[in-house]
Amino acid sequence: MFTVFKDFTFAAAHAVRGHTRGCQNLHGHNYRVRVFLSAFELDELGMVVDFTDLKATVEEIAGPFDHAVINDLPPFDTINPTAELLSRYVFEEMVKRLGEGKLGEGRVSLARVEVWENDSSCAIYESPSTAAESSRGI
Repeated sequence: MFTVFKDFTFAAAHAVRGHTRGCQNLHGHNYRVRVFLSAFELDELGMVVDFTDLKATVEEIAGPFDHAVINDLPPFDTINPTAELLSRYVFEEMVKRLGEGKLGEGRVSLARVEVWENDSSCAIYESPSTAAESSRGI
């Protein structure tokens, strides 16, 4: 199995509805999103995926958040814009695009998405098979 990842950054503001220790107030982060893709077989060039194609795909998903108030954008206008829910959102949107054949022609799978609010705080959403293997020490 081959795995690659690429980091993406954006600056955005959010407020966590119902929080009572300060995060209920509008505040900002310089987010880092890290996307991990895996494949058993490489393409004809010897790649899991071209990083340029990955960048364009993630830009479709995360680009609207850059310099925005995340709470104003669907689906975060109705759910809290936490790092955990952002990581799941990016993961699910990447899975949709992989299913449409936009990356890797069906041989690439999404292993995990990390969303960092700063250098020491990260939330991770990963495929159930990856999570199960991790919990079993595989």
